[in-house]
Amino acid sequence: MATVPGSMMLCASSPYARKGALWESYHRHFGRAGPTLVWQASTRTMNPTVPQSFIDAEHAKDPVSAAAEFGAEFRTDLEAYISREALDAVMENGVHERPPQPGTRYVGFVDVSGGGADSFALSIAHKEQDIGITDCVREVRPPLSPEGVIAEFADTLQSYRITKVVGDRYGGEFPREQFRKHGITYVPSAEPKGGIYLGLLPLINSGRVKLLDNQRLVTQLLGLERNTARGGKDSIDHGRGGHDDLANATAGALASSLARRPNARIGTIDFARTGRVSWRDSDQEGPRFRIIRVNEDGTPLEAKNKKETADG
Repeated sequence: MATVPGSMMLCASSPYARKGALWESYHRHFGRAGPTLVWQASTRTMNPTVPQSFIDAEHAKDPVSAAAEFGAEFRTDLEAYISREALDAVMENGVHERPPQPGTRYVGFVDVSGGGADSFALSIAHKEQDIGITDCVREVRPPLSPEGVIAEFADTLQSYRITKVVGDRYGGEFPREQFRKHGITYVPSAEPKGGIYLGLLPLINSGRVKLLDNQRLVTQLLGLERNTARGGKDSIDHGRGGHDDLANATAGALASSLARRPNARIGTIDFARTGRVSWRDSDQEGPRFRIIRVNEDGTPLEAKNKKETADG
């Protein structure tokens, strides 16, 4: 356009959230003198042949959406979930993947796809001190074979010594059955996606997580929106036409890595002499038992250490 004298660019769109190129142009130029003209008008102003009864019916179904679609009003119930500055602060530039390390306990989370428009995503993370660290992310975009992707992801999980993976409730029994074929137990997440996102936000803002340098992940996290419903409850999801498969898997893996495991209880069992069981709490993570068999006089017969890897 710079080479064509008097050239003009016309842009037309329904308004959406108060962010992005349309909002920035509106905010900068609407009602102000200059070379850029911003025209804001409702559907019936632009096309009076659209029946008012149709507009009224749309407002009755969803007044907030209809105000944007047919009233040309920017939505005020949508806010950005997270800032770019907050993400940059927890991203480790140049680190695209961390190989499995001996002695580290890893967790995995998958966002399941049935092979339609959504991707199939996997994220693996672990905990160091109070920091959740992302180690590996995988995303397979459609078209895809769910069975083939599960086999590939199972190999990745096993390389990190993971035998149990958490995922969303999509697909019912199908992902459980397919992961089971490869020796992986699939457990549906107890927390819905919106709740996982709500829990991730303070962790990012406080620097309690580390993200891999993955532009696709960053784009999806930046595309999440906070929507305040009529009852005042917030929900977080991707914007219109967006995707969040990799973001959901990563948020779930980080939440799982930082979840508080049941404290061990250290106790004494002495049925032979007193029939009494006594316990004291330990600040160690996970159950650990020292099982000791004794003679009648109380001297140890044998001792064996046993570490239980299952929760509970």
